[in-house]
Amino acid sequence: MSYIAKIESRVANIPCIIGVEDYQDGNGNPWCDSDVDYYGNSEWVVCDRRGRYAPWLERKLSKADISRIENEISEYFNN
Repeated sequence: MSYIAKIESRVANIPCIIGVEDYQDGNGNPWCDSDVDYYGNSEWVVCDRRGRYAPWLERKLSKADISRIENEISEYFNN
């Protein structure tokens, strides 16, 4: 699989790579046509440290992990 970015992270305190498949930055304009235009959108998968998709690790994602990873992706693309 080809990713537009690979970001080192952790899930359940296990080192991993987040493979970002798609990213759209939101513009925050309250008169946007959709919530995706306002908030943005990212599609990503959890991979092992070799870059292979790891569904067993993805099942360990907590809400806090998802929020942190979304922030890491946003920081990656906005820096």
